[in-house]
Amino acid sequence: MLNVDTIKNGLVIDHIRAGAGSRIFNWLGLDKANYCVALIMNVPSKDMGRKDIIKIDNIINIDFSVLGVIDPNITVNIIRNEKIERKIKLTLPERVENVIKCKNPRCITSTEQYIPHVFLLSDSNTAEYHCEYCDAIFHAGDVL
Repeated sequence: MLNVDTIKNGLVIDHIRAGAGSRIFNWLGLDKANYCVALIMNVPSKDMGRKDIIKIDNIINIDFSVLGVIDPNITVNIIRNEKIERKIKLTLPERVENVIKCKNPRCITSTEQYIPHVFLLSDSNTAEYHCEYCDAIFHAGDVL
């Protein structure tokens, strides 16, 4: 049986799609952290079959909109004094800025560096976004 110590004050990122945990772990820069972190992969789950979990024994700032684009089923638990103080259930954000880069070479964002990359949610069922400027389509989950 795997045993990971409880978090005193920190975050638990739960319900990560199996296999996506390492990408999120690296995106958050947790491989360089000077505090205790744990990436647990392929954890059995009743609802998901298998899932990944990241435990962080520190309160860090996370852009929840980015996590929501990566996987809207993620839950972030904020832990204080070894108890869950708050659960944050992520969803697909309606609008994301400078999270997704437009790959259309004809888009204005390709030539004008100062213009932010803005994507709007087109279809929440397929997790599809479109560029605000050129309507190029992007699928959530391809962020990292």
